[in-house]
Amino acid sequence: MKRRSSDPVHVWLVMNKALQAIEKYAFGRIQQAGLGDSDFRVLEALLHKGPLPVNTIGPKVNLTPGSISVAVDRLYSKGLVTRVESAEDRRIRIVALTPSGKKLIIPIFRKHAADIRRAFAEIPSNQLEQFERTLKTVGGHAEELSASEKQKE
Repeated sequence: MKRRSSDPVHVWLVMNKALQAIEKYAFGRIQQAGLGDSDFRVLEALLHKGPLPVNTIGPKVNLTPGSISVAVDRLYSKGLVTRVESAEDRRIRIVALTPSGKKLIIPIFRKHAADIRRAFAEIPSNQLEQFERTLKTVGGHAEELSASEKQKE
């Protein structure tokens, strides 16, 4: 079967392979620092967003409610995060970095950011901006299609 140069299926395959290569490179270095993928994502979110309710962290870092609970428990047991009941609603637990958690994640995130910049170093900034716009367009459209499919169910 002859492939068109603009075949979306081929573009999707290339994008997936590129993402896997970037993840292998970047997350391999995170693992060398002693963190797993989900722990890194939770700590990074707390570093950049500040204290958050447990139920809002999961969607931000693409973890299910069960997985986020396990990750927060693991980070809590290591002394990297605190969990306290919300003053407004005791059903809500707020998670925040401890000083130890902050001390751990800051240098790991800086190295991670440098790794990602290295992975994209061959791409001129104007092409990166276009690539970002294109990915946002495709992602937004896929979300609309997904929502539309759910409404039909």
